[in-house]
Amino acid sequence: MMVFDNTYITLPPSLWRRQVPSPLQRPKLLTLNHSLLSELALDAHWWHSAEALAGLSGATPWPGTEAIAMKYAGHQFGGWNPDLGDGRGVLLGEIHAPNSACNHIGATRIDLHLKGSGPTPFSRQGDGRAVLRSSIREYLAGEALHALGVPSTRALAIVSSAHPVRRERMETAATLLRVSPCHIRFGHFEWLFHSQQHDDIRALADYCIARYYPDAANHAKPYLALLAGIISRTARLMADWQAQGFAHGVMNTDNFSIAGETLDFGPYGFLETYDPYLICNHSDHNGRYAWYLQPSVGLWNLNALAQAFTTLISIPDIELALAQYEPQLIEHYDQCMNAKLGLGAVQIGDRDLVAAWLALLQKSQQDYAQRFRWLSEQPLQALSSADWGAHSPQASEWLARYAQRLSSHNQAQRLHDMQAVNPCYVLRNYLAQQAIDAAEQGDALPLEQLTEALQSPFTRDQRFETFDAPAPAWAACLSISCSS
Repeated sequence: MMVFDNTYITLPPSLWRRQVPSPLQRPKLLTLNHSLLSELALDAHWWHSAEALAGLSGATPWPGTEAIAMKYAGHQFGGWNPDLGDGRGVLLGEIHAPNSACNHIGATRIDLHLKGSGPTPFSRQGDGRAVLRSSIREYLAGEALHALGVPSTRALAIVSSAHPVRRERMETAATLLRVSPCHIRFGHFEWLFHSQQHDDIRALADYCIARYYPDAANHAKPYLALLAGIISRTARLMADWQAQGFAHGVMNTDNFSIAGETLDFGPYGFLETYDPYLICNHSDHNGRYAWYLQPSVGLWNLNALAQAFTTLISIPDIELALAQYEPQLIEHYDQCMNAKLGLGAVQIGDRDLVAAWLALLQKSQQDYAQRFRWLSEQPLQALSSADWGAHSPQASEWLARYAQRLSSHNQAQRLHDMQAVNPCYVLRNYLAQQAIDAAEQGDALPLEQLTEALQSPFTRDQRFETFDAPAPAWAACLSISCSS
């Protein structure tokens, strides 16, 4: 059994409300994340018990939990919305975090958040439920990103049910137990600032320093160090998204974590055919969150957050901190792309070589992940533009440049290093949809198989060879929305 702590209830009351979960009808454990259970040193046997299911379904709270719904606000598609908060989930509490890979920020506690647990004071006339479809998509995305080395919230379990809910169609409700060292969003600070609760901003900042940025406490300007840390982690996250070809789809400030983790999965997508103008959210009519714009949106969101810090930090200091975003993002992105191309340490001219590679992928409509993996499995002497489907002068020219850049490298080591960062398996929308379709019929096996492949994406496995296939024609009709 888990031992819970509940430090969030020490935060100002303006940031949370107590909320008892509402039970699902006829709940059933759909899947458990055994990899994450192992990382957190949790007893897998207990998670199959009736007591575990009662807590996961909202029927009976686990001992020691003090469920709360958090209050925040945010900018949604650029527009200010003060009426936000945990409208369909509750933070159950925190458990001790062993030194595990899921804890990238070094926090000593891990939050357990039950998503889909029913209405809260912040539901805005909603039913407070999450559907099975969105729960599966969030579960898969967390595992896919984590395995790729991208900081992300994850999930321990999904519970399905017979509980009916209506979105674009009638669906069934589910709960997902989300795991993260941090559930504080940019929108928490924005809420306090725009509602002029300035003393509470200081209390929240002190909490964040103590729990997530302890080194900032020893800085001459602790609040500046806190903001600088958030900026740095956000810059690295945006670089990771771009290098891995991940599109978030709903980059509102209430969906940005102060810990630099990917948070709140809606209509996300991984690049398939390389298209920098990808808009993966069918509700994003103006393309505000198109894939190529994600780094600039990250900075926009940081500026919105920084406004709240004007009660704690001088504006010149804030401007200097924000000025570090772009160079940090570029430095980390360069390192990531050099690793994916096997180039080693960044040299003059590498950025042009990367840009030319991406332009070639775009012009010839190549699959982003597959082409990087192809490079990582071919000796230099075997690289040929014929492998692009037809002879391509542009491909021949780039491959010659690439071979020249790598001429002094140990080729066996190059292939080894590239295969460690270029996945065989990525989370394509059609794969997620196949797992969803099966789960809605009561079959969790496709979900479990896809999860296993995504948890070890760099190793080819004959069991998962179909997961490497490009999207079939029917997948072109998939439309991913915010509704969940």
